[in-house]
Amino acid sequence: MKDHAALSEAFNKDEQRVNWHDETLWWVRQKRDKASHQIPDWEELREAASQIKHNVLSDLGNYLEQFEKQAINNGISVHWAADAKEHNDIVHGILKRHGITQMVKSKSMLTEECHLNHFLEEQGINVVDSDLGELIVQLAKEPPSHIVLPCIHKKKEEIGDIFHEHLGSEKGESDPQILTETARIHLRNTFLTRRAALTGVNFAVAETGEFVVCTNEGNADMGAHLSDVHIASMGIEKLIPQRKHLSVFLRLLTRSATGQPITTYSSHFKRPRPGQEMHIVLVDNGRSIQLGREDFRNSLKCIRCGACMNTCPVYRRSGGHSYHTAVAGPIGSILAPNLDMKQYADLPFASTLCGSCTNVCPVKIDIHDQLYKWRQVIIKEGYGDKKKATAMQAMAYTLSSPKVYRIAGKAGRLVMKYAPFAVNNSLNPWYKQRDMPEPPKESFGEWYKKNRS
Repeated sequence: MKDHAALSEAFNKDEQRVNWHDETLWWVRQKRDKASHQIPDWEELREAASQIKHNVLSDLGNYLEQFEKQAINNGISVHWAADAKEHNDIVHGILKRHGITQMVKSKSMLTEECHLNHFLEEQGINVVDSDLGELIVQLAKEPPSHIVLPCIHKKKEEIGDIFHEHLGSEKGESDPQILTETARIHLRNTFLTRRAALTGVNFAVAETGEFVVCTNEGNADMGAHLSDVHIASMGIEKLIPQRKHLSVFLRLLTRSATGQPITTYSSHFKRPRPGQEMHIVLVDNGRSIQLGREDFRNSLKCIRCGACMNTCPVYRRSGGHSYHTAVAGPIGSILAPNLDMKQYADLPFASTLCGSCTNVCPVKIDIHDQLYKWRQVIIKEGYGDKKKATAMQAMAYTLSSPKVYRIAGKAGRLVMKYAPFAVNNSLNPWYKQRDMPEPPKESFGEWYKKNRS
């Protein structure tokens, strides 16, 4: 599998797309800033949300049991999944028991994490994503590149080509309104004919056993209300203690994500309607391990707003697919190594550590600090880049000896002056994107010795 550096290099070959991707996401970041500045108590809200999540994570077992008890009392079937395989098997088992071979699904990053669509297709079950962005990437046979804006990497002309091929729109049609209407007509039939619907979960309330799904398109409601079987996939960290706490998170979520005051639909699901089955699958999939990592526990506070992606200079100019994991960007780079440290060892290094991600996080996750700490863990565990490790050892030796340091500096200046090709070549990653500086005539030490008087 290619790493972040190789994948981002491929993305950067299309300079026009990179610039457009960068500018679009920064525009969303600016919308977030305007929305947050309109609330005098924004920082107090962030602190409250962070503390509420801290409370949940410090007593997660009891809150989960409370939620399960209340949900069962409400008539919801509760399932527990230790990992992605168990989650997928549970969903498939529910569908198989009802003889269902077609399902409509609204956005759920957890199911992306578990690769549910691919698994169900292998079992002969047709799954249609009803979120517009998710539908586009599904038809393109690609994963989403952003947790809130799944097809942000696609231009409208490309979407027009996809819809022409799969949904029968006019060739060359790229008007967003017409493309949206084309998708709406296609999805209307899907909603009316699917007996099962799957949704994600934005927040689950331990006190009442209900869960909340936030969308701007109403597709989760359409799927859930028209289906005979409603399945909700939920990471165990999505809990909050009481319903009153929702007011804190609903004010933060969409302002952080898209700069809106609130999502168009914030839908509460508490019990199945008469004749309907409602299931919720509580998924661990490495979250308990992350909970046990003191330095990384706070990452489980994440409410999946995507603000860290919109502000990150690396994500904006490397694209979501360069992270080769379900959740991209800064937050994904501290979640993924917990699942597989070897496979995702490159991701914590895909950052400038500028701290902008931490600055915009609505629940105050110390993202850039965790990225730095993951780097230390990965190197100590032996998963770091061997070439880089060797270079760092050589650098440590050089910097620890004044004599070696002076000799190395003089040699470096001579090489850059008389044999620049030894440095200015494709083997030097720094040179790929930059011009090497002109060598100084003398070192600082030499200058200081000459001018100290």
